[in-house]
Amino acid sequence: MMETITFSPAQVHVLNLMSHIKSDSGLEQLREQLAAFYAKMVDDEMDALWENGEFDEKRMKELRGSHFRTPYK
Repeated sequence: MMETITFSPAQVHVLNLMSHIKSDSGLEQLREQLAAFYAKMVDDEMDALWENGEFDEKRMKELRGSHFRTPYK
């Protein structure tokens, strides 16, 4: 049996926008915009963590040089 996939409204919107991209440069521009969007979200979240004291200079120094990637063999 084939599983039905349900898209969120945001996914449907992005798919509709992507249907208008007709060139590689248009695709690259979309990638850049999405990267900027997510970078801003991360910056905003980090600002909020810093402001409410959940993240600070001490914690940042503790994490410096840490590696959290899953080790693959």
